[in-house]
Amino acid sequence: MRRFAFAIALVLTCAPALAGTLTVNKIMANPDWIGPAVESPYWSANGRFIYYRLKRDGSQIRDLYRADPATGKSVKLDGRAQANADGRSVFNNQHTRAAFIRHGDVFVREIATGRLLQVTATPQTERGVQWSSDGDAVQFRIGNTWYRHALASGTTRTVAVLKSADNPQDAQPGQLERHQLRLFSVLRHARAEKDAERTHQKQLDASDTTRDATPFWLGKKVTIVDSELSPNGRWMLVVTQPRDHASGRAPVVNHYVTDSGYIHPEKARTYVGRNPPAPQSLVLLDLSTHKQFSLSLDALPAIHDDPLASLRASRQAQLRKDGHDAEARALDAPQTRGVRIADGGPATMSWSDDGTQAAVMLRAIDNKDRWIASIDFPQHRLVPQDRLHDPAWINWNYNSFGFLPHSHTLWFESEKTGYAQLYVKPLDGHAKQLTSGHFEVRLPQVSPDGKWFYVVANKQAPGAYDVYRVRASGGALERVTAYQGLYDFEEPTPFHLSPDGSRLAVLHSSAYVPPQLAVINVDGSGGRELTDTRTAQYKAMHWVQPQIVKVPSSHGHFEIYAKLYKAADFDASKPHPAVLFVHGAGYLQDVTDSWSYYFREQMFNNLLTQEGYVVLDMDYRGSEGYGRDWRTAIYQHMGHPELEDLLDGKTWLVEHDHVDPKRVGIYGGSYGGFMTEMALLRAPGQFAAGAALRPPADWMTYNDEYTSNILNDPQLDPQAYKVSSPIEYAANLKDPLLICHGLIDNNVMPTDSIRLYQRFIELHKDHFWLSLYPTERHGFVHADDWRDEYTRIHALFTRYVKPAHVDSRNP
Repeated sequence: MRRFAFAIALVLTCAPALAGTLTVNKIMANPDWIGPAVESPYWSANGRFIYYRLKRDGSQIRDLYRADPATGKSVKLDGRAQANADGRSVFNNQHTRAAFIRHGDVFVREIATGRLLQVTATPQTERGVQWSSDGDAVQFRIGNTWYRHALASGTTRTVAVLKSADNPQDAQPGQLERHQLRLFSVLRHARAEKDAERTHQKQLDASDTTRDATPFWLGKKVTIVDSELSPNGRWMLVVTQPRDHASGRAPVVNHYVTDSGYIHPEKARTYVGRNPPAPQSLVLLDLSTHKQFSLSLDALPAIHDDPLASLRASRQAQLRKDGHDAEARALDAPQTRGVRIADGGPATMSWSDDGTQAAVMLRAIDNKDRWIASIDFPQHRLVPQDRLHDPAWINWNYNSFGFLPHSHTLWFESEKTGYAQLYVKPLDGHAKQLTSGHFEVRLPQVSPDGKWFYVVANKQAPGAYDVYRVRASGGALERVTAYQGLYDFEEPTPFHLSPDGSRLAVLHSSAYVPPQLAVINVDGSGGRELTDTRTAQYKAMHWVQPQIVKVPSSHGHFEIYAKLYKAADFDASKPHPAVLFVHGAGYLQDVTDSWSYYFREQMFNNLLTQEGYVVLDMDYRGSEGYGRDWRTAIYQHMGHPELEDLLDGKTWLVEHDHVDPKRVGIYGGSYGGFMTEMALLRAPGQFAAGAALRPPADWMTYNDEYTSNILNDPQLDPQAYKVSSPIEYAANLKDPLLICHGLIDNNVMPTDSIRLYQRFIELHKDHFWLSLYPTERHGFVHADDWRDEYTRIHALFTRYVKPAHVDSRNP
């Protein structure tokens, strides 16, 4: 067999025109030919307009548009018009003013008059804009320095300055300095003058509110991670972590195609368990007295327990038996479990409108517990409000929380029933569940008056997402929209409440319609479409509408939802080849009524049906949208339940759609690439060929946040990594395998594929190829590379899957 290290030996010529209208060249071209999806919608401060962005044809620039819901018309805003445009607004409690950030500066809009005030014009980037509790000042931050702009006076003053250093004035004189002070009165007098001046300045700082803020010295042993200022300006919460925490050695990806002509190495994220994330701490600052208090974690239930005690004891015993005492000692459980508070995700600190109450969300680094705690300000301590424990791992989604407007009542999401649901809880009372059922509730938004929650839920069917609402006081869950296509992998939320709470701006889509903008009243009436951004060329195409089917499992009393693609003129009288497409991310849902994140792959699936294939796309166990048990079914053995589901899918195709069991291929990217490798290496002979794109081949080299959730740390649970990694099954390769990977992928490292390739070489395997793409990261962005990759996949399936008599000769 002829084999090339960085190129596949399959035919690379341009795919010939196929029957009908689809070709690899067409479907993998720059997606501008489809038309842009509507992105980032938000309401104007006065609620009259909806702003949104569209990708410019032939460019990555996103232009700003303004839609008028009354007329249904949109206009593209030029630079002059953008100078008077709003940003995403936050409103004062009186709802008379809106504040927002545009191009990194703070602006305020007077709602009644429309007057626009620019508060800042700095080279820095302001963020975290919020209103003071009295509604007369805007608060914002640059880094972790907070500012307050008083609208009446027009003055901006520093509220708090945070320093991760020791206070130089606290330094004690050393032996020689003490010796000098004892000998010389002039030095003693100078020291006394300095001390008197410092005392005088402290007194002025305390009594003169026009003076700038005095720094808080948090100590040289910490770094400042995040901070949040109370609306009343009295308190600040600060998240810190140890400065000396070793983040671990970072691997590199190499840029081979560079402006300079030289190889450029780039550091990437560290490997799982090397080292774990730094434990974080909370500090409470009293800005009125200039005092600071460390908030102990001791009040959190089970904070001193070890949820992995049994696994830990077993692993340590084995290490000691094998003579690795130092490694065993390194696995000793901490007396207090480390927690993370700020991870760059959803907000983890929340204040009541009046600034007198605060709540914090903390998550254990071991991934088994999530706590919500309020703050007892007089006692400077945490008060537990809710604990969610999961013996597998706490979901990284469905964890938003906050306070109801004009209230001290918390709201939060929780999977405690097995499905993500919505709860409210007075700080001194019991939690009340507002929604219930075997469906997921996500992305809650509270109406401005605090009386309603609006959520996205898949109550009708797992893949049918719509907006629903429920009263904050309790009651029935009411359906607002009937689009069934509100699942959006890339937008933070597919709907936005108008400032007065009367209407929704909604991003909705369907299988072949990218997200479009509509407006609808909150009671479900008066819906109006505002955009259709598809090109005439794309709208003229005819697509195979996927059928959502339920595949019975042979491993339990449940069904696996899937999308089935068959040609309209499908001939059931003869056996057909088939392909399983496997979605990525693991925890993602692709079997929905919405536009797919994998829209290119969906078009490729159409091309395959055009050539006589049947295609199945399954939401295997571990996918999103089906509840906690479905999500955690893969705990400690990734690639096992999912493979069972894929094999059940193959069996179902054979039984229901006259598929030839010897002519079934499989492909997917990222987690889908991982599953393709697991399918070929753990079930050899089941698939005629597979294409694994950017696949994790060894979970030991993936990141900490994702991997340790599902497999624990590799030092503690090496068996979970061993049974879950394709590289451990490399000896089983029998079927043709194509691997494609971007060389500057800093998510799943290209070394995963290169190391697996080396294992195949050492094992004397045949029928495997590796194609590397020098300018691509994890998500490909260049049309030429998309075309090249899918030309190879198409050639692979054409040679090894499609023929009734497969040619097993070396290519």
